[in-house]
Amino acid sequence: MEQREIILRAIGVLTETQEMVRRLSDGEELDTDLSQLGQLVSEVFPTVEIPAGATAEQAAELTIAALMPASVSLVEAFAFLFTQLAKVHDEGRADVNSIELLREIALRMSDPGETGSD
Repeated sequence: MEQREIILRAIGVLTETQEMVRRLSDGEELDTDLSQLGQLVSEVFPTVEIPAGATAEQAAELTIAALMPASVSLVEAFAFLFTQLAKVHDEGRADVNSIELLREIALRMSDPGETGSD
């Protein structure tokens, strides 16, 4: 999965989380089994196959090698979005809320001509 797509999916996770918080504060019960975060994690992280004769050390090395790139990509995506949201907050801007900013970032990221590294 490309980093651009991971960022777009992370935007979905953040947006969904805000909606979940709103619904919880309204006293609603939530079914989190189908959350976008769970779907994103299951799509980003590869299946790790460990050969039958592998030692514990070899299994650990294979697992780390397989999962590290996905972990870094997820952290980068959420760090990028946090930075964008924090920048608007720190500037004291009241002309845009977090959902609008996430929507704007998603539109920029959806444009193939954009790099998303503002």
